Amino acid sequence: MIDAAFEKLLSVYSASNHKVKTELVTRAFEFARKAHEGVKRRSGEPYILHPIAVAQICVEEMGLGSTSICSALLHDVVEDTEFTTEDIKVLFGDVIANIVEGLTKISGGIFGNKQAENFQKLILTIPDDVRVIMIKMADRLHNMRTLDAMSPIKRQTITGETLFIYVPLAQRLGFFKIKTELENLCLKYQQPAVYKELKQKIAAKTPNLEKQFEDFILPIEEKLKARGFSYRITKRIKTPFSVHQKMVTKHLSFDDVYDLLAVRIIIDPKPNEDENSVCWSVLGIVTSLYHEHPGRTRNWLSKPKPNGYQSLHLTVMKKGEVGNWIEVQIRTEKMDDIAERGVAAHWKYKTGVQEQSDFDEWFRSIKELLAMESVDTVAFVDRFKMNLETDEIFIFTPKGDIKKLPVNATVLDFAFYLHTEIGAHCIGAQVNHKLEPLTQQLHSGDQVEILTSKTQMPQQEWLEIAKTQKAQSIIRSLLRSTMSDLQKQGEEMLAEKFRQLNIKMGDNTIQSVLNFFDYNKKRNFYIDLASGKIALDNIEKQLFRRRNLLSRLLNPFTGKEKDVENQAFTIKDEVLYITKKDINSKFIRIAPCCNPILGDEIIGYYKDNQHVEIHKVECEVAQRLKAQFGSDIILVEWQKNDAILFTATLSIEGIDRQVLLRDIIRIISEDVKINIKSINFDVTDTTFQGLLTIYVHNNGEIEQISKKLRGINSVREVKRIN
Repeated sequence: MIDAAFEKLLSVYSASNHKVKTELVTRAFEFARKAHEGVKRRSGEPYILHPIAVAQICVEEMGLGSTSICSALLHDVVEDTEFTTEDIKVLFGDVIANIVEGLTKISGGIFGNKQAENFQKLILTIPDDVRVIMIKMADRLHNMRTLDAMSPIKRQTITGETLFIYVPLAQRLGFFKIKTELENLCLKYQQPAVYKELKQKIAAKTPNLEKQFEDFILPIEEKLKARGFSYRITKRIKTPFSVHQKMVTKHLSFDDVYDLLAVRIIIDPKPNEDENSVCWSVLGIVTSLYHEHPGRTRNWLSKPKPNGYQSLHLTVMKKGEVGNWIEVQIRTEKMDDIAERGVAAHWKYKTGVQEQSDFDEWFRSIKELLAMESVDTVAFVDRFKMNLETDEIFIFTPKGDIKKLPVNATVLDFAFYLHTEIGAHCIGAQVNHKLEPLTQQLHSGDQVEILTSKTQMPQQEWLEIAKTQKAQSIIRSLLRSTMSDLQKQGEEMLAEKFRQLNIKMGDNTIQSVLNFFDYNKKRNFYIDLASGKIALDNIEKQLFRRRNLLSRLLNPFTGKEKDVENQAFTIKDEVLYITKKDINSKFIRIAPCCNPILGDEIIGYYKDNQHVEIHKVECEVAQRLKAQFGSDIILVEWQKNDAILFTATLSIEGIDRQVLLRDIIRIISEDVKINIKSINFDVTDTTFQGLLTIYVHNNGEIEQISKKLRGINSVREVKRIN
């Protein structure tokens, strides 16, 4: 089995465009095989199959060469065996040893305190050797492919971690295929029933989509051949994850998702032929044959995405048809290579030492930003994730220079982008010749002139105004000396209060105070205490109440207490089953960010050792919690056949008419027979928008009500909102 896997790796490597160094790769394999001898994975397979698989992903799906293959084969040796980095250096040289060392630093889950510190060190190495993060990406992909062997709770934490950090990272580095596969694997393990159903529905539609594809490209091919283009045309059918995302965000049923098919036209230009011009010529051919949707054309040729992606996108419809839109992507072979394999292909096409790309600029900014300050686990991951965002706006200086900033950037962000001194003394800006404050959000095309004053100094409130990681990091750095003094003062104030109350100042009592004032970090609490933003007047009542609460609170994992106010929680196979009584207790809280109800797939977060917070599995907040607080995640399910009433809010839109409200109320009260909590409708000209909050038992009732409401004449859209 091992020999066959390695032979397959060599076969794929030999077929690549790289200079084949079989002897070096074989030495790395034999060394890793000996180091991992006798060790098995959770699945029961020999452990060495994992590094072989990671190495194959590196060469086959990322286009990497011998150095990366050897590093992938050796990536777990230092972590899991008695061999050291020095051993790797002696046998395989400095470059491979440095890559293995970088990978060793983030072995296992990356979001423990120590791992986050090491992950920060890894990110700081990106500009020096991005292969470290690429191999880590391949490692995560193979772990996701073999997630069946893990426990249900481990699947939830790993998929949350993957969606939270690895999927955005894959997108930022341009690994489209890997990003897509990771997303689908996350859906498969987080919501297996949803994944299976969508996969079956897509498979059922695939034969018709393939016929539609053949009919669609036939006239295009005739014109491309007549014009002498060298080309290939491929199709892309939406994946279960992308379909599910569209259904959730657009509140659609599967049958309402029309753009399941996309067509990609890839041109191989003649030598010295301008690639952008070729793409525009092909666009002209497509629009001469099909009607173009005026609002869905995207030009990423002259302004590529930050991950290097270049392409023309348009949506067209066959003349004479209605509603059958097809997305067409037009690009060259080089653009397609970069789109599929991202950063690896990017360096393949670099032509000069002085060339500076978006990739290089991003790597440089990552190192610059993260080197500015040391942060704790959660803050580090949040700030790094901020820098993965790919949407950008283009801002003009008064001299006409173009600067790129992330979407949602403010005047203050732009000031710090220009220079630290400009940001530190910024009092506002002239935006399109109009005076605007620091908080003004900027938009693409704005012309911005920053206004400064020597008397202006950075304020704590600026951390809320700034939206970019760079600005926030600089502000924290400028405030640090002031904040340190305030922190010491606040700590002394709390210590004095404890002395007055004759209470020992320890981790538990401090945590009680933090919980009472809703603070996660002592530093922020001390600073706000010294600044006079909070007072300690009622602290003794909180400490007494917490002691009383802890004495009664049931911990479902230890069973030390019998009940909470005579509540008995059902635990079976490490799953907490939520009942009607539980929801009415202080132990269970429904998360307001996603407002789950019976029928929704859910996950629990054991918060502050006090209560369990219930989220939808796909909730964005839940993904973050799974990634950063995996040890506090709990498997939870609704207790079936339990008559629990939930509130749910529906948004209704349509064309206004007389007695419309009567028809809506009649269906809810008489046909479905449920109670209404509140109703609020607003009419503008001939259209209406309404919010309807109702009492329901499960999400099945919501679907039933929504279907009936959509059947009302003049109602155009009904969707559930959180």
